[in-house]
Amino acid sequence: MQIQTPDWVKHAVFYQIFPDRFAKSKQPRQRLLQNFMWEEWHEIPTLQGYKGGDLWGVMEQLDYLQDLGINAIYFTPIFQSASNHRYHTHDYYQVDPMLGGNQAFKDLLDAAHDRNIKIVLDGVFNHASRGFFFFHDILENGSHSPWLDWFKIEGWPLSPYDGNSPANYAGWDGNRALPVFNHDNPEVREYIMEIAEYWIKFGIDGWRLDVPFEIKAPGFWQEFRDRVKAINPEAYIVGEVWEDAREWLDGTQFDGVMNYLFAGPTIAFTAGDRVDVAQIEGRSYRPYPPLFAQEYGEKIQHVLELYPWPIQLTQLNLLASHDTARLLSITGGDQKSVELATLLLLTFPGAPSIYYGDEVGLPGALDPDSRRGFPIKSDWKLDVLDYHKQLIALRQKYCALRTGGYEILFAQGTVYVFARILGDEEIVVAVNVATESAHISFEMQVTDPGRSFKYADPKLLFGQGEFVWKEEGETRYLELSLPARSGLILG
Repeated sequence: MQIQTPDWVKHAVFYQIFPDRFAKSKQPRQRLLQNFMWEEWHEIPTLQGYKGGDLWGVMEQLDYLQDLGINAIYFTPIFQSASNHRYHTHDYYQVDPMLGGNQAFKDLLDAAHDRNIKIVLDGVFNHASRGFFFFHDILENGSHSPWLDWFKIEGWPLSPYDGNSPANYAGWDGNRALPVFNHDNPEVREYIMEIAEYWIKFGIDGWRLDVPFEIKAPGFWQEFRDRVKAINPEAYIVGEVWEDAREWLDGTQFDGVMNYLFAGPTIAFTAGDRVDVAQIEGRSYRPYPPLFAQEYGEKIQHVLELYPWPIQLTQLNLLASHDTARLLSITGGDQKSVELATLLLLTFPGAPSIYYGDEVGLPGALDPDSRRGFPIKSDWKLDVLDYHKQLIALRQKYCALRTGGYEILFAQGTVYVFARILGDEEIVVAVNVATESAHISFEMQVTDPGRSFKYADPKLLFGQGEFVWKEEGETRYLELSLPARSGLILG
C-alpha cells in the first residue's frame, strides 16, 4: 500500500504547551474564576496546584511563537478536568472553563490559523476520570447504572478514593483516579470516534494520542484514522509510543509517534557522562550510558530503518516533554549539551518539537518540576533563544533539512558528521562532543551509487569551525577543524 502522511507536518516546527503553565492573559476577560488565589507563577509547581495559565494567554503570545519560527502547537489536554495536567477528563466536549472554555479555544484556533500555525490536541481515550459523568453514575447507582459496560467493573463495592479497599474496577496503571474504558463495547468505541470527529470538524489539525498502546480492541485505531481522515485528510495522528512503534506505523493507524528513540541516543551522545541519572529514573527511553559517535550513528541508522520514509518525515521528534525532566536538568545543567542536542534535533528528518521554555533555558527536574511556569523575560537565556531562532530559520530556509535524505558521512570518536540532501541542495552538519578540539578529514561519499556531492563553495551557515573542501580527480574530501563541544552547519 502507498503510505499517505500529512504534508504540512514535514515542514512543521512544533511547540509543546502545558496550558496551566505557559501564559496567563494580561487582558481583562470574562472569567468564571475572578478572584481565585493561584499558586505563585514562578514558584516550584506542586502536583495538584494551579497557576492559572489560559488559552487567552497563549493567544497573546502567538507573535512570540511566530517570531521564534513555530508553525504548529501541540497542547497537552485542554478539556474539563479536576487536575492541572487535565489527563483526568470530565467532559470531552468542553474546554476547561479555567482555560477560557470553548469560545476562548475557538478564538485561539482562528488566531493561530490566521498566522498559518496548526493546532494539535491531546486525546486521552484509554481512560476517563472519576468525575466523568458516565462513571460517576456508576458510583452513585452501583449495579443499577446503565453505564456499567462502559468500564471494567470487577466487583462491589467500588472504592474510588479509599486506598485501603480494593478499587474493584480497572484504573490505568493501577490508578483508581483513571477508570479505563471498555473499548470492546461498541457504544464506547462510537463515543470516542464521535469525539475525534467533533474536534476535527471544529477546526483542529490533529490528535496526539495518550497511551494508545493500551487500547487493544481489534481495528480500533484503523477506524479512528479512517474517520478522522474522512473529515480532514491532512489531519495529523501521532501516538505516544516510547519504544519500537512498527505495530502502529504501518500506514493504517498513526502518522508518527513521539520519537523517544531519537531523544535517548541523542542525549546520551551530546551529554555523555554529564547525564543526571536521577532525572531519567523510571523512564523507558535511554539517554544513558554515554555514546561515542560510531555507537550513536548505529542507533540513529536503526531508527531511520524502522519505519517507511513517509512516516519518518512525520515523526514528532523531541528531547524533552511534560513526561520527562527538562533537557537542561537531564544534562546536569550543561548548556553546551543542550545546544548540541538541539542542533541535532533541528536537522533530523521529522517534525521537531520544542517543550515550552526550553528555548529560553528553563530547567526542571522530574514531574512536577518539569512543568514550571514560563519564565519572565529577565530570566531568559538570550543566547539559547538566539540559537533556537537561527536553527529554526535554517530549517525553514532549506528544504533539504526538512525532507532531504540523511547520510552519515563520518562517525568516529567524538565527531559525528552527516548530510541532508535534496536534489542539488546539500547540507552538512558536524558535531564534536569532546572537551578538546577535533581535526578530521574524510571522503564525501553517499550510499546512492548514482550520486556524488556537487559541493563547489560551501559556506558556514551556523556554528564555528574551519573547513576545507578538496577535490582529487573524482574523489572529494572535507577537512574539518571543530572547537571543543561545538557544532556547525555547512551549505
